[in-house]
Amino acid sequence: MSPSAAPSVLFVCVHNAGRSQMAAAFLTHLGGTRVQVRSAGSAPADTVNPAVVEALAEVGIDISAETPKVLTTEAVQASDVVITMGCGDACPYFPGKRYLDWQLEDPAGQGVAAVRPIRDEIERRVRGLLAELGVGPAA
Repeated sequence: MSPSAAPSVLFVCVHNAGRSQMAAAFLTHLGGTRVQVRSAGSAPADTVNPAVVEALAEVGIDISAETPKVLTTEAVQASDVVITMGCGDACPYFPGKRYLDWQLEDPAGQGVAAVRPIRDEIERRVRGLLAELGVGPAA
């Protein structure tokens, strides 16, 4: 990563309908244009989990127009940091990339009350990631 380029982060989970969508939304919301954000799934769902959409709306982040995306080799290659969330061996590995695995409960099939603590933990981790990347929260 060149010093002048914005760091790029890819969040990956199986369905790209919950955890990775929340993480990408928080990183986009907090990092603004100072970070490039991608999310994808190894077996994407048809839609984003409605409880996830509702939980993010409660904190002022609208992802109602987002759709799950398929994980591609190109997305991994274009990212500086790849954060996996339960995708196991489905995530391609490339030398020189920084890989992190965030163990988080899967919000699939859960209501908004169960999604809130997952959302809050993801926000905490994203804020820590921004600090590690040297990118302060957007004003």
